Amino acid sequence: MRLREMPQPVPKPMAVIGYRPLLWHLMKYYSHYGHNDFVLCLGYGADVIKGTFLNYNECVSNDFVLSGGGKKVELLRKDIEDWRITFVDTGQNASVGQRLLRVRKFVGEDEIFLANYADGLTDLPLPSLVDYFKASGDTIYHEHFSYLSFTTVEKIFAAHGLILFDVEELTTHGGSLRIYAAHGDDTRKSVLPNVAALKARENEWGVTQLQPYRAFGREVEATKHRILQFLMEEKAKGKSIAGYGAPGKGNTLLNYCGIRTDLLEYTVDRNPYKQGKFTPGTRIPIYPPEHIKETKPDFLFLLPWNLKDEIIAQNSFIRDWGGRFVIPIPEVQVS
Repeated sequence: MRLREMPQPVPKPMAVIGYRPLLWHLMKYYSHYGHNDFVLCLGYGADVIKGTFLNYNECVSNDFVLSGGGKKVELLRKDIEDWRITFVDTGQNASVGQRLLRVRKFVGEDEIFLANYADGLTDLPLPSLVDYFKASGDTIYHEHFSYLSFTTVEKIFAAHGLILFDVEELTTHGGSLRIYAAHGDDTRKSVLPNVAALKARENEWGVTQLQPYRAFGREVEATKHRILQFLMEEKAKGKSIAGYGAPGKGNTLLNYCGIRTDLLEYTVDRNPYKQGKFTPGTRIPIYPPEHIKETKPDFLFLLPWNLKDEIIAQNSFIRDWGGRFVIPIPEVQVS
């Protein structure tokens, strides 16, 4: 389970479940299985997380005896006494890989460490997960700072004595690969036929040649031109256009296309920490979602376009005044 953004000004890991924040429950889960040494990769809302533990009160979630007219407290059970927590500021805009790299020195020479989102919980039996991890090799997660072909990834792993013996092609994020690696001397793993089949398809596409990437670059430019053409044509007609959301992917689009307040008057975001501020680089003001009803724009330009169905359902009221939704990627669509 993972949470979307919180409606209140609270980092998602600090959403309260019972008496404690979600982050505490996650750490308690690990502690139950004997893992008590934690490294928190802090970014957004770091002050809230630090304050929670610096002002931690064991009595809230444990039994205790109160005596002496309230002056003496005797805890009957403790929950975080054995925990060792390292707080490291890894930056608000760092990817998962960058955060792990920045705390590498705190992991030391440990053979295995467990990384987890702080806004997710699971009931997966952890010992089974660790056993699977030990038996099957490493599981690697990265953000989308770059995209690597299977051909390239295979070379990277080979440089570290690892082989890729299996691969799955997924539909997430427009197409992703799930790779399976093992140590080169692991005789239990045989390279499956789909590995060679994918490499053959990549070679046929020209993954090691420049031409396919140049063609992709031209398509990216064409997409930019289509978006700008739509915005400029509608503004020339006197239409008002507002944005919805202020995610990283949306800011990348705004900056690449050079979209500023002359084309997009403002954007809204449910995250109160973003409200009253501006989008990086393009300086578009960010308002609470209620601003949409106050201004009644002709178009709502979706910056987190991957969530279009959810956003359109939540904001269907714009149709009351004839408002329409704009989905910019992969083709400009008006709904």
